[in-house]
Formats: sequence, structure tokens, C-alpha cells
Amino acid sequence: MKTAGRAAKPGSWHSVEPLPYDLQNLPQGTNPRVALAADPIAFEDPSPEINGGRFAAKCVVGEPVLIEADIFSHGHDTLDARLLYRPAGTDAWLQQPMSLLQKDRWRATVVLDENRLYQFTFCAWHDLYATWREDVAKKDAAAQGLEAEVEEGRGLLQKAARSASANPRDANELEQVLASLMILRTGVQRLALLKSEAVAALMSRAGPRTDICRYSKILEIFADRKAAAFSAWYELFPRSQSGDPTRHGTFDDVVARLPYVRSLGFDVLYFPPIHPIGRTMRKGRNNNLTADVDDVGSPYAIGSEHGGHDAIHPELGSFEEFRRLMAAAREHGLEIALDFAIQCSPDHPWIRQHPEWFAWRPDGSLKFAENPPKKYEDIVNLDFRAGSIPELWHALRHILLFWINHGVKIFRVDNPHTKPFPFWEWMIGEVRAKHPDVIFLAEGFTRPNVMKHLAKLGFSQSYSHFTWRNTKRELEDYLTELTKTECRHYIRPNFFANTPDINPIYLQQGGRPGFQVRLILAGTLGGNYGIYNGFEIGEAEAIPGKEEYLNSEKYEIRAWDMDQPGNVQWDIRFLNRLRREHKALQDFTRLAFYNAWNDNIIYYGKRTADLADFLLFHVCLDPHSAHGADFEVPLWEFGLPDDASIEVEDMVTGHRFTWHGKVQHIHLDPFYKPYAAWRLIRPAASASS
Repeated sequence: MKTAGRAAKPGSWHSVEPLPYDLQNLPQGTNPRVALAADPIAFEDPSPEINGGRFAAKCVVGEPVLIEADIFSHGHDTLDARLLYRPAGTDAWLQQPMSLLQKDRWRATVVLDENRLYQFTFCAWHDLYATWREDVAKKDAAAQGLEAEVEEGRGLLQKAARSASANPRDANELEQVLASLMILRTGVQRLALLKSEAVAALMSRAGPRTDICRYSKILEIFADRKAAAFSAWYELFPRSQSGDPTRHGTFDDVVARLPYVRSLGFDVLYFPPIHPIGRTMRKGRNNNLTADVDDVGSPYAIGSEHGGHDAIHPELGSFEEFRRLMAAAREHGLEIALDFAIQCSPDHPWIRQHPEWFAWRPDGSLKFAENPPKKYEDIVNLDFRAGSIPELWHALRHILLFWINHGVKIFRVDNPHTKPFPFWEWMIGEVRAKHPDVIFLAEGFTRPNVMKHLAKLGFSQSYSHFTWRNTKRELEDYLTELTKTECRHYIRPNFFANTPDINPIYLQQGGRPGFQVRLILAGTLGGNYGIYNGFEIGEAEAIPGKEEYLNSEKYEIRAWDMDQPGNVQWDIRFLNRLRREHKALQDFTRLAFYNAWNDNIIYYGKRTADLADFLLFHVCLDPHSAHGADFEVPLWEFGLPDDASIEVEDMVTGHRFTWHGKVQHIHLDPFYKPYAAWRLIRPAASASS
């Protein structure tokens, strides 16, 4: 559908307000046909435009953003177009020239340098000088007389000089060109000057802008800090960091573990809830309905006589010890992420203070949480129906702001898909208004439309279905959707390879190679990825027939030996170093799948726009057997013929060699190394690399 903007006086396009015409409410005496005639330029299919402009797209501070639209008009006049953008809440528009890609598709690249919400729209006009210049070139090629065209060109410059009074420098240059025309003896000389590159650049700035139109919508894009789009998460339970399963861990015990986490290369350290745990209906080990007196319970049963969501479980430590942990984490280059779980134990103070915030059964008992066939008798959910608005919303906002004031800027949100969409749109907007650097991770393993909608509402990152995508076809289809369709503008998946709730069948059955495979896939396919501790030692013992851990940390304290034989610490360090050092891995959308003729070997690459950093990966998806495959080296990406040679670096060993020709062969043995990582060295850069 065509959408056009309001026309404006030539030279004043940058101050035109984006008000589309409403033909039912035109000023008295305005002819509708005149109004329609003032909008000769069409704007279609802008990108990014999420739900017709209902939601903001996402980008990263300091990183180039491509913004496009189809912009066209009737006839053969040449158009010029600008991207207009500004920080939301300001009046003055900044402008960026747009270039014509092909047919009617225009593009601009802009870098947004503040962590905040921006607005953008489009402006275009008929460029009479560029139209004249193209016509002259065609007539000159056809050997037609151009005397009249010289005078026409002179007239365009004269008009520009008169209208360029707001820019004395351009007006002065135009007058100088007009003076030069007067002293040139021949029409050929005058024509050469009129269509010169210097005059073309001058007229692009100061030439007549006819039929100036604006796109009728103002679109939005939120510029996040880099950690929203590129991060490596490590999850652990603070209570299990004492090294002794009989002693409850403390924040000081976590401080002692920080060097290990940082040595692996992670930058986000995430904790499940750290709040007081209720005793009513407390779960025992392995989710047993009957708890022993010394069972610690699930940290998701939040609230006791010691407080609720704004309190700390007493055995973890005090707020002073939490501040000490936060400071130590910063010194190690780690950010602490907390769990924001909107649920309560039956002992939570809110149940006595605000019974209207909860669901009650006809017999007067609290309705506990259920997800058949699972039952969570130790948890009750908050009731978001009208009776709790706005007090409940305000209380939850207070909780987030409370922890933000204690230095926490990253929150993993538990089950956001079970809370109302309007609540999240309001909550995230409220927090970002004061703290635009806060990052929200949506833990919503649910239907794709719901997951996408949560991302549109403002969640910075999203859990994904990567955890269950194991075959080559599944991975390629899923990643193509995430990186090549519209959702790339608003959903940023976080590829967690495992979680305390999910012990994937692939890891249960894959042995050490299975952990290496899922690690390298998560960290190289995804901009954000994470693992839950125990991954590095191949922890996969499961409750039979379920994707749940046996002896789960959710219900007991564990002691971990992360240095036991067979660990994959080397692979984790290698992966995180590769991610830090290579710009190609830091843009999730720059992913391409290439041909490897074996369905057990997935083959893909990531590169920077200038090809200066170009990485390729082969991963054997079968953790039990060795496989080989012929594959194509993407020589065409460098403009090279199929028989060309290219220098390659093996990123695992550091060895350099040359591939001769497009088709090569690889053999991967999962018990030796189930993956390969290569850097293609751009031919022009080979001598200096």
C-alpha cells in the first residue's frame, strides 16, 4: 500500500512535520485533489518497521544500522532521498543521504551513539538538476543538439542560487559557477561545466527540491549497549559454591569462584533467585513432595519470614556481602545477572499484606502453580487481573528499581509469557526511561509468536528453541529464520546449551563430543549464548525418560570438581577467546550456510562487511561416529574464480596453509575434535597478515 508524506516548500524539508493527510478533515476550502497532487512520491516497505511501526526495532550503540525503503514516483524524474533521525523526545532531525540500491530500493547507513530510543522517517523529492544531467547524457550520446539544455541548466543554477540564501557558502559557489559560464566561449565548454562532478555535488546540497514529501510515520529503534547483543553467560547456584555439600555457600564463596569464571572467558555471571525460601510445602531432593528438615528447597519458592523479593536469603549473606560481591565481579570484568521470578512461596509477606494479589480457591485455600503434569505446590502465582492494578505493577517496578540501585543491570525474567503483555510493555518502558542500559532476558520456551511478541515489547534477549534443534536441516532452517527474516530486527536469541531446568537428550546421549558440539554451535551461531555450570564436566545424569537432572541443584546443594578428567574447559576458553578477538562473530545476523555434502556435517561462516575478518566452521553433528565431506570454499565472496587459491589459518592449531580451488574435503572425528574453525585471509591482505 502506498504511503506518502506531506509536501513542503523547497528548501524547508528538514522542518516538515510528519502529518499525513486526512481527506475527511481537510482545512475548509482545501481541494482534496490539490492535496493528493502534493504527494507524488510513494514510500513503501521500510525496514526496519515492526508491526507497522507499533514497536521499536533494535540495534547496538556504535554499530552501523542499515535502514531501507522503497521510494519512487511517476514518470522518469530522478529522486533524491534522506533518512531523518533523532533521539526520541527531541525536535531537530538529523539527516543521512540515502543511496539507490536497485530499482526503487533506497538505503542509508547510520551509527547511533547513545544508549537510548531513537526515531526515524524518510524524506524524498524530485531532483530537477539530476534529472537534467541524466537527460543531457542521453541526448549527448544520441548526438542531439544541446543548446536549449545549456540554458535550462543555467536556469536551474540561478534558481538554486536564489533559494540558497540560508547557506551563504553554497550561494556564493553557485554565483561563481554562473559567472564562469558567462566567460566561456562555446556551448560545449559551458555544458561541460554545468554537468561536472563539482557542480553535481554542489547542486546535490543546494539544488531545487521539488515536491518534497515525507513518509507518514515516525518509526522507532532502540540502541542497546553491546552486552544486549553480544554476551557469554555462565550460570551457577551461589549456595553450591562452598565446595562442601553439607555447607551452604555464601556470596564470599562466590567471590572466590570469580577468577575461574572469568578465566573461562565469560562476561555475565547469572544467579537463580537469591531471596529467602519458604518452608510451607517445601520440596525435597529430586523434587520430592516431602522435604527433610535439612532440605534447602527450591530458590524459586520466594519469600519467608525473612522477607520477599527485596530481601536476601540469610545463609547467602548480607547486603554488605552482596555489595562486596558486586565490586569484586566488576574488578574481574563480570556483570552479575539476577533472576526476576514473579512468583511467591505460601510464606511470602505479600500474601498477608495483599491477599487480593493472589488467586484463591472456593474453599479459601491458595491456588498453587500448576503446569500439568507438573505441580509446584511450593509456589503460588500472582494474579494480574484488574483487582491488582496498579498496586501490583508498582510493587514489581519497585523490586526491579531496588536491585538496579544495588548495581544490577541484567535480569533474566522467569516465565514472562505467563504474565500479561501490557504489563511487560509498561514495565520495560518504565525502567528504560531511567536506566536505558538495563538488559532483560526473556526465559520463555513457548510458542514462536509469543516469544517474538515478548521481544517486540522490549525484551533485550530471548531464550530460544536452539536447545532442541539438533539436525543440520533443523539448525539451518531455524537460524535462517532468525537472521534473514524481519525478526532479526527485534529478537536476539540467547543460545543456552543447557539450564538447571533442561538437560537435553542430545547431551544425555552425546558424551564429551556432544558437549563440544553444542558449545561450539551455541557460541559461534549465536551472538548471546550461555551454559549452566556442570556443562564443562559433561554433567548429564538425568531422571529416566525426562529432560531433568538427577540430583538437581534446584533442590539440593552440590559440590563441583570442574577439573576432573574429560572436561571441556579448553574448548570453552578457545571459543570465548575467538568471540572476543573476532569482529565477525559479534554480529548475529552475519551468518551464511555453505555446502558440505554430508548431512552429519554443518558448515557455515561469519564475516565482516569488508571481508577483513572471515571465519568458517565445520561441526560434526553426530557425536558417535566420524564423518567426511567435500565442501565449497566461498571464493566467490572475495570475487575469486573457482580455480583460485586462498590462504587459510586453522584457528584451533594456528597452522597456516593454502586451499587451491573451490572444492575441498574435511574429515571430522568426534573423539578427536568434532569441529574445525578456519580464518580465510583476504588475498590483498595476505602479505601483511
